Amino acid sequence: MREASRSPWHWLWLSVAVIVVDQLTKHAILAAFRPGEEKALLPVLSLVLAFNPGAAFSFLAGADGWQRWLFTGVALVACAFMLWMLRRGGSRWLCGGLALIIGGALGNLWDRLAIGTVVDFILVHYRGWTFPAFNVADSAITLGAVALILDGFRQRHAGAPADSPSRG
Repeated sequence: MREASRSPWHWLWLSVAVIVVDQLTKHAILAAFRPGEEKALLPVLSLVLAFNPGAAFSFLAGADGWQRWLFTGVALVACAFMLWMLRRGGSRWLCGGLALIIGGALGNLWDRLAIGTVVDFILVHYRGWTFPAFNVADSAITLGAVALILDGFRQRHAGAPADSPSRG
């Protein structure tokens, strides 16, 4: 079920906002921290300057440089596909989710092309357990993926017959 809205392209303001906030926060961290330096904000949250030449959770971070171009290609193809999907329109959840993912992917792509690695700086930890450092772009990608999943459930629920028999 599609919701009536203006052109789906108006969602790209959200992508641009993600890129701007992502790059501003990364520049601020680069200016204020040395690699590995950490500043606790809360008992479970710190800022840290980390570089990730790999993908999510440092996947392929130990490779010898070719992964930069692989992830650049993947980001460009994925963004082109999501722009095509956005052009088709859809619900607010779908369009917003796509816009968030596009912004996040392009924010991290900017890092890869400009400095060869992605800048991460948000560190969540608890009693010796540490989640891999991440950034605003990663957060936007995650929120976008959640929005797409919720839209899928919403669309599925909206298409279900009102009196379908329950399985039990």
